[in-house]
Amino acid sequence: MSFATTILQWFEENGRMLPWRETRDPYAIWLSEIILQQTRIEQGRPYWERFMERWHTVEDLAAASEDEVLREWQGLGYYSRARNLHHAAKQIVAMGGFPQTLEGIKSLKGVGDYTAAAIGSIAFDLPAAVVDGNVYRVLARHYGITTPINTTEGKKEFTALAQSLLPEKNASAFNQAMMDFGALQCRPLTPSCPLCPLQETCVAFREGRVEELPVKQKTLKIKERHLTYVYIRYQGQTAIHRRPAGDIWQGLYEPWLTDTPPADAILLRQHVKHVLTHRIIYADFWLWEPQEKPLLPADYQWIPESDIDNYGVPRLIEILLDSLTSLTP
Repeated sequence: MSFATTILQWFEENGRMLPWRETRDPYAIWLSEIILQQTRIEQGRPYWERFMERWHTVEDLAAASEDEVLREWQGLGYYSRARNLHHAAKQIVAMGGFPQTLEGIKSLKGVGDYTAAAIGSIAFDLPAAVVDGNVYRVLARHYGITTPINTTEGKKEFTALAQSLLPEKNASAFNQAMMDFGALQCRPLTPSCPLCPLQETCVAFREGRVEELPVKQKTLKIKERHLTYVYIRYQGQTAIHRRPAGDIWQGLYEPWLTDTPPADAILLRQHVKHVLTHRIIYADFWLWEPQEKPLLPADYQWIPESDIDNYGVPRLIEILLDSLTSLTP
């Protein structure tokens, strides 16, 4: 039995039942792929359901404001995905409908080779193989490939191999099968090798190298960053500002960010650690209740404290704001 046939047979018996797999609507499929780019299915599924319920069509999403989209995205992280999603929705509407070619799909903001292949194959049966972390792992282990997956050479090698294995008339099922096989069977840390239908032909299993593959070059340098936030409480109002372009959390809101808290401010949380992909952030959180309304930089706006939940904030700010619950006036 061939590799593809074995994978497809496994998928028929073990594939995950997911709502975006019950439709060929490219909008629903595209939305799921963007949400799941950096997010586990169990975390992303409720967001997909809320987006679909609030914005039934791509036209509805395009008509929403960026603030509305960011607010609905809150908690998922990697907020550039939400901004790209909103921008791409407008692109699709301008095109007159969802593009049905790989190049057309790749022209959408925030869509790369993998996402285009996933959308194109699942929605339109385009014969394009997906290559994500799950696929890299399955192929590296089964074929004993030691080329680092995060190099140009590796990406070319794995993409060519995946494409060569793809049954052109069943691209949708095969791509989804590879994703599920990597997620459920050939897992990163605890692969189910004893029950694997590919065990007999798996090079990594035969040579005892399952834990060594796939290979990834270590190139990421983690930087630390320290932030000091002051939550101002003045006559039922607080001050927030929208983070600018060119930095983390672009377009989201935060309390007063300063180097030196006022002398009469109260420290609520110190050195709260928040880990992002390329950096670790340590944040201090202060509460300040001034007697007079302070003068802040022009980009800060005053809002009723009760309205703060209407503004999209980063996960770190959510955590910090939780410190206020016991101090609500």
